[in-house]
Amino acid sequence: MTGTSQHHTIDYVELVVTDLAAAKQFYASAFGWEFVDYGPTYAGIASGRGDGSEVGGLLLAEEPRPVGGPLVLLYSDDLDTTRDAIEPAGGRILQEPYDFPGGRRLHFADPSGNELGVWSAA
Repeated sequence: MTGTSQHHTIDYVELVVTDLAAAKQFYASAFGWEFVDYGPTYAGIASGRGDGSEVGGLLLAEEPRPVGGPLVLLYSDDLDTTRDAIEPAGGRILQEPYDFPGGRRLHFADPSGNELGVWSAA
């Protein structure tokens, strides 16, 4: 969605949410995300690069997407601190941190029930 997009790479991730305000508050509080508002049914997820680009969006819908499909993974420099920020922000821990070759990972649900993961290096 920017001039820096690369052919055949994942460029943008869109999450369907049932409460746009709650989703924005959750992701801002738990992960420090910032948003670009496009009206009452859509908010772009601002890139952490600070160059005005976006990495995804939140789409308001009446029903969440069915469970399953690809799993979006976020990276954290400190998985335990990230884990501790999820529930106070309104999310639910679905799978506590566990080890895997090369690091640790957890799974959580946002206020709309979307499942995402967070990983950190070993």
